[in-house]
Amino acid sequence: MQRWRGLEDIPQDWGRSVVTIGSYDGVHRGHQLIIKQAVDRARELGVPAVVVTFDPHPSEVVRPGSHPPLLAPHHRRAELMAQLGVDAVLILPFTTEFSKLSPAEFVVKVLVDKLHAKAVVEGPNFRFGHKAAGNVDFLVEQGKVYDFEVEVIDLYVTGEAGGGLPFSSTLTRRLVAEGDVEGAREILGRPHRVEGVVVRGAQRGREMGFPTANVETLPHTAIPADGVYAGFLHVEGEAMPAAVSVGTNPQFDGTERTVEAYAIDRVGLDLYGLHVAVDFLAYVRGQAKFDSLEALLEQIAADVKRCREIIAAEA
Repeated sequence: MQRWRGLEDIPQDWGRSVVTIGSYDGVHRGHQLIIKQAVDRARELGVPAVVVTFDPHPSEVVRPGSHPPLLAPHHRRAELMAQLGVDAVLILPFTTEFSKLSPAEFVVKVLVDKLHAKAVVEGPNFRFGHKAAGNVDFLVEQGKVYDFEVEVIDLYVTGEAGGGLPFSSTLTRRLVAEGDVEGAREILGRPHRVEGVVVRGAQRGREMGFPTANVETLPHTAIPADGVYAGFLHVEGEAMPAAVSVGTNPQFDGTERTVEAYAIDRVGLDLYGLHVAVDFLAYVRGQAKFDSLEALLEQIAADVKRCREIIAAEA
């Protein structure tokens, strides 16, 4: 799959394509419906399928300081899109200047001149251009002028997550923030993942017999609520069963939130400096402070046992 950053990265000899545009944070099950339809339509027409997305999130430029927590960084979204059959991902730097493009200018500059759209696939509430003035009706009219078809797909999926609310990135972020990683998993169609580099912490876990990978997460990452979770630690292609702690280490009067993963039954791991990923399968318990170190160690042992059981049930 090709990955482009900015319009200038698109090959000059790029031909017609099927395009879908959106932030697609998390590439959840609703997003997957639209992207799969774009891929299917591209296959029917014999042209590539292209996803257009933005960096940073448009809200950060339009309303500075409002950047939402991210469910997946751009490289992860690209991986997920590639799995759906997408041929190219175009990440457009969302600048103040870019935000001022009118809907008509956006159509010409992106869809017509660069991607040579043969078809555009979107959800019913798609908005674009300056002050989000463009909608799917306007897109349909532009398609008549510039010779591309527009297909509108209902992306709304519902289930038990969030009490039956339509699946969305906003709902997923809320569930993650509440620690409901099982609900987030239903929406995403896979466990919520947090990525980052392993850095040196206080090394208390090592001293207590439960060495953890202290993950310095990427900026704006959606991190689950404080507590203990069953999950997987992904290191260089290997998925290790893990007990994951999120919080401030109140036992030791900590103030900084950390994500720490203990690879269950693994010894001698040296992960410092490695980029890793942590998948959150299930919530085990909330963060707590114990009366003694012995009580804490007893609880950690119980947590690891519970995490081992949850992960075994997944197999």
